[in-house]
Amino acid sequence: MDKFKWKRQVILGLIALLLIVTALSGCSNSSESEKTSGGKAEDGSLSLSYWVSNNRPDTLKNYNEMAAYKKLEEATGVKVKFDHPASGEEDQQFNLMMTSGKLPDVIERIWTSVPGGPEKYIKDKKIVRLNEYIDEYAPNFKKILEEHPEWKKMISTDEGSIYSFPFLRQDELNLTFYGPVIRKDWLEQLDLEIPETIDEWHTVLKAFKEQDPNGNGENDEIPLLIDKDAITSNAFVGAWGITNGFYHIDSVVKYGPIQPEYKEFLSLMNKWYEEGLIDKEYVATDDKLKDAKVTNDQLGALMGYSGSSILRYMQLKKDDPDFALTGAPYPVLKKGEIPPFNLAEVNYNGVGAAITADNENIEETVKWLDYKYGEEGFRLFNFGIEGESYEMIDGYPTYKEVITDNPDGKSMSEGLAMYVPAGWSGPFIQAKEYAEQYNNLPEQLEALENWKKGSNERAMPLVTPTQDESSEYASIMNDINTFKSEMINKFIMGEEPLSKFDDFVKTIESMGIDRATEIQQNALKRYNDR
Repeated sequence: MDKFKWKRQVILGLIALLLIVTALSGCSNSSESEKTSGGKAEDGSLSLSYWVSNNRPDTLKNYNEMAAYKKLEEATGVKVKFDHPASGEEDQQFNLMMTSGKLPDVIERIWTSVPGGPEKYIKDKKIVRLNEYIDEYAPNFKKILEEHPEWKKMISTDEGSIYSFPFLRQDELNLTFYGPVIRKDWLEQLDLEIPETIDEWHTVLKAFKEQDPNGNGENDEIPLLIDKDAITSNAFVGAWGITNGFYHIDSVVKYGPIQPEYKEFLSLMNKWYEEGLIDKEYVATDDKLKDAKVTNDQLGALMGYSGSSILRYMQLKKDDPDFALTGAPYPVLKKGEIPPFNLAEVNYNGVGAAITADNENIEETVKWLDYKYGEEGFRLFNFGIEGESYEMIDGYPTYKEVITDNPDGKSMSEGLAMYVPAGWSGPFIQAKEYAEQYNNLPEQLEALENWKKGSNERAMPLVTPTQDESSEYASIMNDINTFKSEMINKFIMGEEPLSKFDDFVKTIESMGIDRATEIQQNALKRYNDR
């Protein structure tokens, strides 16, 4: 019996030992699983989870493939797992994420556009107020804010909170990249100057229509393309000192489409449309059709970018030695006037990387993000790997041919995307030298000089309505914007007579535009008081 008892005790002991080993194994696996979502590994290395839209899905499946982030991991020892929301579903996925139980360590997005503004998410304990952390753990970024107090105002909330490590543009050259684009070779062929006034634009567009500048003997030229939402016509409506949305005069906020000058603008657009100077198919013209109209030598003028329009079209038409584009200044009513708008961006466009309240390693994450604002990080995220994507020539970081003349036929923007996010945004400062080299064609440089001529003093800064204001404002403006876009196109195409403009204004007023303007006014005052 004693022998049997002894055997039973041994067996029970082995079973207990097996259960302990299994439990420990489970704990180990659980720990491994938790590390993938962010935190510190056993060796002390930091792992972060990072949510951000993929701006170049055509080139990168994931930002982990980008050379700058690979090099950053080598330099800092911090591993990052990027999570990219599906294209077109960013806002929906962001909202779902914010109501879920678990947040990633870092969220990068346009924070100035979130409902209620970023201060709401600080108060809701979703993201962290960074002011004290920056003072203590971010010497590079702290120095930049001390050198640029105007940037600090832009990136703070009305309450003074810094909520993200922002994307900032270094120089005026980085801010200007969009404006009126026109066929320079057609102008030269017809002995015309680049138009500056509304009247000069009318003369040029009429010549494009009537004098066969593409030389094919057919009347197939399309003088001007605007888009269906009339956004591109901001360039032309600006000649009257107003915009298609909100603007301010000496800090008094106004809404452009209900001003008397807007009727004059619509009258001009309708006249040009009736004369065949505006593309009759502009409402149905998407980017693909626009490209075809440019490359088929039909389109004379459009609104476009220095890179994706001028540079890209010049590359697509490189076999045509006569093809040339340039940028025209934003139009004015009288010769010699300074355009009141030029649609230039401000140094901060709202994009930034916020640290969430679920992040268990805030200090280390702040240090990691701060690296990008030092000299090494600045070069890394603008130019990539020295000796591979750029080289220093007389102290100037110069892109190599893998970027400027890619052997695989990639465009410059595609080549850049493999190395750096300088072509779009992120938590770093975009270098002047990037803009100088990205806009290196004479046609691009001429365009930038012409587009910079506006004062932009009436443009609204990135104001932030409160949470309550934001919900009310969105409710009002969603309906107004839908109605406005529909009616603008009807006025331009003559489907509605301009004699009904006063009714158009009254309808917008009845939809609550005065309250929306008041919200913008209050937000502007808070911004000015920062």
